[in-house]
Amino acid sequence: MDRVKVTVQAGDPLSMAGLLEHLRQNPGLVVLPAEQRHLAEVAVVAVDRLSAEVVAGMRRAATEVGTPVVLVVGELEESELPTAVECRVVAVLPRAVATAERLVHGVVTAAAGDGVMPPHLVGALIRDVERLQRQLLALDGVGSRDRLTPREEQVLRMMAEGLDTAEIAVRLSYSERTVKNVIYGVTTRFNLRNRPHAVAYAVRAGLI
Repeated sequence: MDRVKVTVQAGDPLSMAGLLEHLRQNPGLVVLPAEQRHLAEVAVVAVDRLSAEVVAGMRRAATEVGTPVVLVVGELEESELPTAVECRVVAVLPRAVATAERLVHGVVTAAAGDGVMPPHLVGALIRDVERLQRQLLALDGVGSRDRLTPREEQVLRMMAEGLDTAEIAVRLSYSERTVKNVIYGVTTRFNLRNRPHAVAYAVRAGLI
């Protein structure tokens, strides 16, 4: 099996050293040097908080490279989560509980196209996008032809609850490939960046 290619960025040398040690110890991962970050399948970013400077850098990376991000963060306000999602963040690990096992799990999950977020942040994202539902409907003109199928609704609702692909497959008695195909179909049809973005869009537009 091919190893997952990872790039690492940290706000201080100590965090950088710790992340590199954890990631390099896992035989399923290979850490790329900064100059090869465009080849990475997952980017690990460790910061104290999402400052304006950090967000600007992540937005540039999202535009130029588009690699899914595992964010290890000291403090993340609920109101900052939509911004993180826009920056391709698919997994959030609070620094206080970011063990080696959880870090590797976040990287592998991100590489597989899934996401990992604390339940309270998933709820915060949904509450935020619900407030924007009317505005998005007016801007996007969502009509009946753009409605989700019942199966797509089921999958997105479970994603909104924080379930990963394997858990959704068990709940719905589908194969994991079927679940991935459903999610791929939604993200492609609505031109969405990733799975959290798909959930956000569906709630905003009143599709789930």
